[in-house]
Amino acid sequence: MGSQQKTRFERLARENAPVVANYLRRRIYPLSPSDLDDLVEEVLIIVWQRIDNVPADAETAWMIGVARNVLQNARRKRNRATAFEATLRPSMTESSAEDAVVADTAITEALFLLAPDEREILMMHFWDGLSSAQIAHILGTSENAAAVRLSRSLAQFREHLLVQEHQ
Repeated sequence: MGSQQKTRFERLARENAPVVANYLRRRIYPLSPSDLDDLVEEVLIIVWQRIDNVPADAETAWMIGVARNVLQNARRKRNRATAFEATLRPSMTESSAEDAVVADTAITEALFLLAPDEREILMMHFWDGLSSAQIAHILGTSENAAAVRLSRSLAQFREHLLVQEHQ
């Protein structure tokens, strides 16, 4: 790795590691919060290995896209381990982190009535403050497609919320 690449990596890590950590922190459940540092480290390793692939005009979005994939891989790994452990011992019922965080049950229910992709795009926009352009980069779609998906997801959420409030 050349001097320019090393300098760029150091800048990317310094500027974007907190953003990536916040993105992962809000989505880490059902993983343990103690896994956060490992996930951020894995993202930085991938950035280090693929420094030439990081687009100059979308560095943060690219890194969040990597973080999203790293988190999905970690969840799959955890799910495989959990499935295996379930064969060894009876499962215990636990309330989810979302139940503890979101006090309004109508909002919680409306969110969980959405398809996972719809819920994710709303969370990226409203929780993480990402623009349609940044979301498009993360999802590998056009900005217009991301904006349409965001609009449809929001409309779907509002419909579910109205139904929940009238029950």
